[in-house]
Amino acid sequence: MYDWQWELIVRWLPILFEGMLKTLELTVVSIFLGSIIALFLALARISKVKIFNTLAIAYIEFFRGTPLLVQILLLAYALPMFFDYTPNLYIAGVAALSLNAAAYIAEIFRGGIQSIDRGQMEASRSLGMTYRQSMRFIIWPQAFRRIIPPLGNQFVAMLKDSSLVFAIGIEELMTKGRLLQGSTYRSPEVWFTVALIYLVLTLTFSYLVNRLERRLSISDSRS
Repeated sequence: MYDWQWELIVRWLPILFEGMLKTLELTVVSIFLGSIIALFLALARISKVKIFNTLAIAYIEFFRGTPLLVQILLLAYALPMFFDYTPNLYIAGVAALSLNAAAYIAEIFRGGIQSIDRGQMEASRSLGMTYRQSMRFIIWPQAFRRIIPPLGNQFVAMLKDSSLVFAIGIEELMTKGRLLQGSTYRSPEVWFTVALIYLVLTLTFSYLVNRLERRLSISDSRS
């Protein structure tokens, strides 16, 4: 019978908490940078300029069609070898997560923009607004409210996917767990605790996203 030791978990909590903060940092930074890239991708995706549209589709298909772990290893090891430079593994990890997130968020943005009735664009243009003004003042504010729930779900997904940067040694929650396992050989306690922390994080953010979605639904029904 396995000798489960709860006191070890209590002793490890500060170490794992440090890894959890790094996980949250990676997630927030990646979603923020990914959203900026995604905005330009979404506009290119719906653009009538063929070259912009084609490049955006190619980008999205590549990052959605290849494993995130492979993308991380490409940026951390393959590109530095190909271009002969010394990589910063943290920057490589954040870049991979951000570029991957951008591909998914771009489709969320595109769906939100295209969900707005075309008549609103035509009406704003008939009032003398430029395309940019129509997007900024008419289409985007409405689309933004609709994309918040799926964007929140993408945040939760990235929270879990960020664990893949353990492959390049960034000391987030998963890496802290691997280091503890390697030094103590107490796999059950280590991975139970790591799984529980991830579960608490994902359930918390999922709850917040669901509450926000309900609030937005109520606001839409009142308007």
